[in-house]
Amino acid sequence: MFTVTVRDHLMVAHSLRGEAFGPAQRLHGATYVVDASFRRPSLDPDGVVVDIARATEQLRAVIGRLTYRNLDDEPDLAGVNTTTEVLARVVADALVARIRAGELGAGARELAGIAVTLRESHVAWASYERDL
Repeated sequence: MFTVTVRDHLMVAHSLRGEAFGPAQRLHGATYVVDASFRRPSLDPDGVVVDIARATEQLRAVIGRLTYRNLDDEPDLAGVNTTTEVLARVVADALVARIRAGELGAGARELAGIAVTLRESHVAWASYERDL
């Protein structure tokens, strides 16, 4: 299986519901390094998994809709506890929608899966993977 990963970052404000989150129940900021990995069993005719420039552009577009926002105020996330794990799924699902819409080019239709990792720090991160 071949994999290509592109990276960007995401800065948000949010609060988390539930006693397990302690002080994070209050509004706070979070900055994530976001990795989006695209995988396929064989390379396309150009010898790539996916066009890196297009993948980078689409990752920027997806996280651009969330960055510098208070996620507690976003209608699409109403009632959602925006944990790192949940945000990884939100980003992955949005990228899959763009893949299916052809935004990453025709070759991306042959992708087998995607994984999105949000790194909160050098010692803590969460990922979400899904097949295509």
